[in-house]
Amino acid sequence: DPSRETIAKLLKRHGYTNAIFGKWHLGHREKYLPLQNGFDEYAGLICSNDMWPVDYDGKPLTGKKRSYYPPMSFWKGNQPSERIETLSDQGMLTNKITKQAVDFINRNKNNPFFLYLPHPMPHQPIAASDKFLGKSKLGLYGDVIMEIDWSVGQIINALKNNDIDNNTLIIYASDNGPWLNYGKWGGSAGPLREGKGSMWEGGARVPCIMRWPEKIKPGQTSSNIAATIDIFPTVAEIIGEKKIKTKIDGTSLMPLLDGTPDANPRSELYYYYGENLIAVRKGKYKLVFPHVYRSYKKVKPGENLHPGAYAQGKAGLELYNLETDIGETTDLAAQFPSIVNDLQTLGEKARSILGDKLTGKTGSESYETVCGSQPPAVKFSHLAIGKDLALGDSPHQKYPGESISALVNGIGGTINYRDPSWQGFEAKDLIATIDLGEIKNINSVRVRFLQDQVVWIFLPKKVQIEHSVDGKTFELVHQSFPDNGFSYVQDVFEFKVKLKEIESRYVRVKGFNLNTCPDYHPGAGGPSWVFADEIIIQ
Repeated sequence: DPSRETIAKLLKRHGYTNAIFGKWHLGHREKYLPLQNGFDEYAGLICSNDMWPVDYDGKPLTGKKRSYYPPMSFWKGNQPSERIETLSDQGMLTNKITKQAVDFINRNKNNPFFLYLPHPMPHQPIAASDKFLGKSKLGLYGDVIMEIDWSVGQIINALKNNDIDNNTLIIYASDNGPWLNYGKWGGSAGPLREGKGSMWEGGARVPCIMRWPEKIKPGQTSSNIAATIDIFPTVAEIIGEKKIKTKIDGTSLMPLLDGTPDANPRSELYYYYGENLIAVRKGKYKLVFPHVYRSYKKVKPGENLHPGAYAQGKAGLELYNLETDIGETTDLAAQFPSIVNDLQTLGEKARSILGDKLTGKTGSESYETVCGSQPPAVKFSHLAIGKDLALGDSPHQKYPGESISALVNGIGGTINYRDPSWQGFEAKDLIATIDLGEIKNINSVRVRFLQDQVVWIFLPKKVQIEHSVDGKTFELVHQSFPDNGFSYVQDVFEFKVKLKEIESRYVRVKGFNLNTCPDYHPGAGGPSWVFADEIIIQ
């Protein structure tokens, strides 16, 4: 929601210059990109580094789900600037964004700034630059971590060289636990249970290091509960912002940072996985609710940089003391029923606010309440509904529509290309012939196409509409040449011809594919798509 306050927007209002170098992955439409959301500079990936048509070992993918991703690009500002085609290219990402960060610090040493550096590594696939390959003596994963450690050192050196490190707050943290089915290429959760994709401590608990010489006494260790959502209100307190424009769920950690005795800014925590409330914590106790979860137990990790399979675990109502049992090995629910009841009450509080799909609860601030339901289907009433349809080429197996007759079922798609109403044609033309069954009076014919160039979906280079009485000889009644210049516009475009009550039985619509992405596009030379969802005859 671009109207929401963010750290970058807040700091910008207070005179800070803001930059992000690294992984964004918060929306690839222009309005969702960093420069439209409080940042002054951006360079990096707009998505996860595994969203490309290359396998984890660097070989091209064919016939698999990820092979349908477009080639990856390194972006600067609102535009892609260069292709990332190989693991060697990915191996330069840490070096590339570190140089951007150091340059930004040097240019902004005399004014307040906010630098966000979300490293793409060590997310899979992992890669390191030649300078660090083999240097750690701990395999490729060790090399990757060693290079990130070097990056942190470069940042600190830049701050010291500009004599601004004492009054700069550095926060170093991770987003989730290790991807354990990658084996030695996925990291380790140490004594913690499970890993990424679960709400056991191995999936949710990560280290956090903060450095601020003028404020934080060195050498401190805290076991207090804290969460990433607490960074925003902490920053707000630091800059003296008393009232954040939009409601947030975090709490300021400043009492911990400035050494306030017995400080405990957060005593409770909700563990959500998507819209499912998996667990709650209060103090040292964590109550896990019944659920099925991703597990790495009793399965073989992958080999040669590839992932292994996941297992499936099943949890009941379970209670753990995280002070004495950080590995969540001993269920204390039967031993402490009063604590279970107390934490169940906390769970109901969470559900009343944020909802919970596991129990079917809708909260006062859950998605359905705040954003409403999914957009309703667009429905049409017309002569072709349910009539025979013949396609020159079948749609791609990944985007087949609700059925082979999706173009004449009376249901139109939304602007989301994953909407099942759409039929997608990769490097093929749409040629659809409709048999109305008998001669009909026809006043108009419309056809709907989707444009979403970011995901390689273009309007046809040419649209033709024809009709025939006998199904053999067709008369052209409409021809247009849509504009396929560069565009961020994601929308449905309708092409229509009005007729003077012609009498005919067959209607044929042709949407000619560009076949390859234009030179201006990041996927230049790759296969382009045409998406259609309804041919409306009235």
